[in-house]
Amino acid sequence: MIELIKQEIKQKIESKYNLTQVIVEEPKRGFADIAIPLFNLSKEWKMNPKLVFDKIKDDVLVEHVERIEFMNGFLNIYLERKNLSEQILHNIFEKQNHYGDQLLEDKQSVVMDYSSPNIAKSFGVGHLRSTMIGNSIQLIYKKLGYKTVAVNHLGDWGTQFGKMIVAYQKWGKKEDVQKNPIAEMQKLYVKFHDEEKNDDTLEQQARDVFKKLEDHDEVYTELWQWFKEESMKEFMQMYDLLNVSFDYFTGESFYNDKMDAAVEELEQKHLLKVDDGATIVDLGDDMPPALIKRSDGATLYITRDLAAILYRYRTYGATKLLYVVGNEQQLHFKQLKKLTDLLGYNFDIEHINFGLVLVDGKKMSTRGGKFKRLEEVIDQAIVLAKDAIMSKNPNLKNQDEVAKAVAIGAIIYNDLKNDKHLDVDFDLENMLKFEGQTGPYLQYSSVRIESIVKGYDIDIDQVNADVYKQDHYFEIVKSLAQFPNILHRAKDTSSPSVISKYVMSLAQAFNSFYGKERIIVEDISVLQANLLFARSIQIIINESLRLLGIKSLKEM
Repeated sequence: MIELIKQEIKQKIESKYNLTQVIVEEPKRGFADIAIPLFNLSKEWKMNPKLVFDKIKDDVLVEHVERIEFMNGFLNIYLERKNLSEQILHNIFEKQNHYGDQLLEDKQSVVMDYSSPNIAKSFGVGHLRSTMIGNSIQLIYKKLGYKTVAVNHLGDWGTQFGKMIVAYQKWGKKEDVQKNPIAEMQKLYVKFHDEEKNDDTLEQQARDVFKKLEDHDEVYTELWQWFKEESMKEFMQMYDLLNVSFDYFTGESFYNDKMDAAVEELEQKHLLKVDDGATIVDLGDDMPPALIKRSDGATLYITRDLAAILYRYRTYGATKLLYVVGNEQQLHFKQLKKLTDLLGYNFDIEHINFGLVLVDGKKMSTRGGKFKRLEEVIDQAIVLAKDAIMSKNPNLKNQDEVAKAVAIGAIIYNDLKNDKHLDVDFDLENMLKFEGQTGPYLQYSSVRIESIVKGYDIDIDQVNADVYKQDHYFEIVKSLAQFPNILHRAKDTSSPSVISKYVMSLAQAFNSFYGKERIIVEDISVLQANLLFARSIQIIINESLRLLGIKSLKEM
C-alpha cells in the first residue's frame, strides 16, 4: 500500500514535469514516512530547494497523505495512519500466507540449478549453501508468479570417477563398501590423492579409466552405477530432512548423448578450432578460450553445460537460467554465457555465487579429509536443541519433532542471514541460541505471538484502528507493508539474506513492542486491534521463514 502511494507520487511528478527517475523513498532515519530529496531537481531547474518544494508540493497530496513539510532539502511526507494501517492489516489478515503473492499473465520459465553434490562423496556441510540458497530463491520466484524448474545437476561424471574406480580396484574391498558405502568411497578418494603425491602415474590412469567409462566399458559402467545408487540413497535422506525437493535429478551423465549435437552446432557456426590437439572455441581477448574436447577426445565441464543449457531451453522453454554455484566458478559461467552468445542465443544466465562454509575458520576439503557430514552435524544440533528446549519447556509435546525443526532452522538461518558472497562460520553453539540473530529466536517470536493470541477470534468489525496512530504501532505497520517490496528486492538481487534481515528486524520490533504494550486488554475494541496487529506480524514472520526453508512452530 505504501509502495503504491510512492509510485503514484513519483508518476504524478514525472509525468507533469516530463522528468525521469524522481526519487521517492522511505527514509531509514528521520520522522517522515516518505521523503523526496530535492537536490537533483534543484540542480536541473536551477532554483533553490525550497522553491522546488513550493513548486511540487501540491502534486504529492494524494490519498493517505496527511501533511508535508520542507526540511534540509527534503520534501517530507507524513501519512494518515488510522485508515492506512487498517487497510494494510486487513489485507494481510485476508490473504494470510498469500500476502505478497504475484500472478504473472505470461509465466516465464526459470531453470534453477542448485545443490549438485558429487556422487561417491558424503553430503557435507559445504553443500548446504548451494542447496539452501537455491531452495530459497526458487520459493521466492514461485511466490512471485514464475514457473520454476528446479534441477539438481548431480556431479556424476568426470575424471574424478576415473579416480574412484582406480582407487577401488587398487585398494577397495566390495564387502567394506557394502557395509558403509559413502564413508568407504570417501576413504578411497582421500587415499587416491595421498598416493598420488608419490605416484605421478595415477592421474593418467584415472584419465584412461574415465575415457573408457565414456566409451561404455561394461565393468566401469557397472561400478559407476553402483557408486551413484548408493550416493543417491544418502542424498535423498538429506533432502527429506531439509525439506528440499527438485523437479529433476539430471546429472552431468544425463547429457552424454546430447554433447555431440552441441559440438555439431558449434561446428556449423564455424566456432571450433584445434589448438595443440585440443578442440577449443576462441572467446576473444578478454577471457581464455573454451576447451570443448581434450586431445584424447574426452569432453569437459563446459561441453556438458552447453549441452545442458540447450536441452533446458528446448525442453522447458527457459531463457533465464540461474546457477547457484560457488565463487570459484565465475570464469566458467562467463565463458558459458559468451559461448551461447556466439551461437546466437540471448540467454539470461545468472551465476549466483557464494562464499565458503568455514569450520573453526578453515575451509573443508574432501581430498584432505577435512570434511563434516551434514547428517552428523544435524544429529548433533538436534541433541543440543532438545536440551535447550527441555530446559525452557520440559512438558512440551512432540519434543523430538520440535528439536529437529529448531536444529535445522538454526543451521539454515545461520547460512542465509549473511550476504551470500561472504564466508559463513559454522558454529553450532552460537546458531542454536534463543537470543540474538538466530533461527530459534525467529521461531520463538512466532511461538510467542501464538501463545498470546491463542483462543481468541478476530472480529474485524470491532477493531479500534485509532490505536494504530501511535508511533510504536505505526512503525511496525509500515514494516509489514514493505513485505511485497522485500520479496522483489530478494528476487532481483538473488539474495535470501534480504528476507532474513527483514524478518529479524520485524521480530525484534515486535518483541520490543511487547515489552511496552499489553496485547490482551479488557477494552474489546482495543483487544481486537491488538489481535489483528499481532496476528498480522505472525503471518509475515511465518511466511518469511517458509521462504527461507525454515519451519514455523506453534509451540517450543
